[in-house]
Amino acid sequence: METRKAPEAAPKRAAHDPDSPEALVRFMSEGWVDAPITVSRSGQLERFSARRAALARAFADAALVIPAGGEKVRANDTHFRFRPSSDFAYLMGPGEAGSTLVLEPRDGSYDSVLFVPPHNRGEAAFFTDRVHGELWVGRHRGVDESQLYFGVDRCRPMDQTTAYLDELRSRGVTVRNVDDDPELATHLAEMRLIKDDYEIDQLRTCVEITKRGFEDVIRSLPRAHSEREVEAAFWSRARIEANDTGYLSIAAAGEHACTLHWIRNHGELRQGDLLLLDAGVEVESLYTADVTRTLPISGRFSAEQRAVYDLVYEAQRAAFAQVKPGNDFLEPNRAAMRVLAQGLIDLGILRCSLDEALDPQKQYYRRYTLHGVSHMLGIDVHDCAKARSENYRYGKLKTGMALTVEPGLYFQPDDDTVPERFRGIGVRIEDDVIVTANGHENLSAILPSAADAVELWIAQIQNR
Repeated sequence: METRKAPEAAPKRAAHDPDSPEALVRFMSEGWVDAPITVSRSGQLERFSARRAALARAFADAALVIPAGGEKVRANDTHFRFRPSSDFAYLMGPGEAGSTLVLEPRDGSYDSVLFVPPHNRGEAAFFTDRVHGELWVGRHRGVDESQLYFGVDRCRPMDQTTAYLDELRSRGVTVRNVDDDPELATHLAEMRLIKDDYEIDQLRTCVEITKRGFEDVIRSLPRAHSEREVEAAFWSRARIEANDTGYLSIAAAGEHACTLHWIRNHGELRQGDLLLLDAGVEVESLYTADVTRTLPISGRFSAEQRAVYDLVYEAQRAAFAQVKPGNDFLEPNRAAMRVLAQGLIDLGILRCSLDEALDPQKQYYRRYTLHGVSHMLGIDVHDCAKARSENYRYGKLKTGMALTVEPGLYFQPDDDTVPERFRGIGVRIEDDVIVTANGHENLSAILPSAADAVELWIAQIQNR
């Protein structure tokens, strides 16, 4: 007796797609040379397996569901390039859209079950489904190949996910999905607070490529006219050497630097202005750098720009001194804000005592500093965001944590409390730091940051 497949879901179509007669679909489904995909095991199987085991032990009475997520629409029927959820990537590495990991409890241990897009050559979807059809999007890794690559216990086609989870529930198994389970999401975020040696090496690689991206930008400045050219120069390096940028680059020239997340990047580059470039490269493992340098477009700081820049630089030095195990996560911020507040007083911008400026009930300095000094960094640019505040913002620094140190000063162009000569100046200096047993390692110290060193760096790059 012939075994019939279950009816397939209707393929995704667009209004401009032509109709395909059944005879054409049959013709397109036949006559293809069998070309197996050669797959070797991921080089990080033991690491990912240990992470999954630790998570399963913490929730031993439930099946845990970790979706990679689906493609996100950019416009109508076109999508952004797919990036799996960070939780999935942390436990499995990069995967395909539609994949789902399930950790199923079994006899005091667990089984790892992975659902992935199957091959569809020989099926109608191969030719007609613009979202999953391999003729449209390229070959999937496939079910058997994915089981080998990811080292899971079982692997199944992704269209079996719902039925599988329903069957678990019918047996009385509790099913917890990270997308709607805050406790599970928090636990995974807190697992990521401490980076292992592999993660630190990935971050170091991210920073090394990021440095070359910054140098591409510096090299382009003499002939560039717009922030878009800055963004393009950096993005080109990210795509040539790595996966992408870890976030939308901030290429903020002139007064745009006073807008913290300026990502429109459509302004002009003008001699005499500063360029605040906040950008980071994401490598294939999806770890990312997050570095900011504020560069004089002409190659030299003006007196006013240098005064502001040097103040931010000194604040960062003070913050670095407090990055060590056992200190409050907020201690680097406190140290930096004290320096900045005193500097604002010395510049005649804050007209009060230091104690009054720093008073928790007033915090006047924040009109010009705007943001905190640090956030966690890793597989997300703002990593571990779902961790509990007592273990993150109000917790202690621990060996293996990766964080940014990024004080800034921003004098809005229409701020009447600021002397006119400083208005429109925005400066941020941001570095990526690992907490070590004896203090910290600044991974991005390979990018010059002192004012004289920045000017020399620009001159050297542009004169090569």
